[in-house]
Amino acid sequence: MIILLMAFVAGGFAQQADTVHYLSGVKEGGDTIPHVSLEPIPVFPRRHFKTKRLERKYWRLAMKVKKVYPYALKAAELMAEYDARYRASDSRKTRKEYLKAAEKELFDQYGDQLKKLSISEGRILIKLIDRETRHTSYELIKDLKGGVSAFFWQGIARLFGNDLKAEYDPVEEDRMIEEIILFIEAGVI
Repeated sequence: MIILLMAFVAGGFAQQADTVHYLSGVKEGGDTIPHVSLEPIPVFPRRHFKTKRLERKYWRLAMKVKKVYPYALKAAELMAEYDARYRASDSRKTRKEYLKAAEKELFDQYGDQLKKLSISEGRILIKLIDRETRHTSYELIKDLKGGVSAFFWQGIARLFGNDLKAEYDPVEEDRMIEEIILFIEAGVI
């Protein structure tokens, strides 16, 4: 009897008043049909590769994109932050000092990791920076450091088979990279 009484008392405390949720609805023929907006769910087709070699090539590209994509996102975020401060400064000397401080901060934080990138990963990073900032790496260097510096770094990049003026083309040339980024953002890869 005591156990039964305790079960009723515990059950009474466990139940709490439920909050009321209102849904929008549509009246149709005298009935009210609830209307709920759902988040879109991405659906990706399963890739079928003609050969094992093409499949390995795709997954190598996917691992490289997954490695450098966070750097491109961070570069876009930092560019927005630094650009606002850079443009707000009045004198050329202040801008130059600020740019040196920002460059030192970036090299201290990411320099070692970026130096370890392979040439192909660097090529992908250049394209992804263009994708995220809407400016090529050459344009960014030219705007911030000047034309001579941009020309110098373009020459160094060309020695290693890269091009700082490379633009991101999600429709043709970089279609697989764009697909991989969509997979990364959806949490599939």
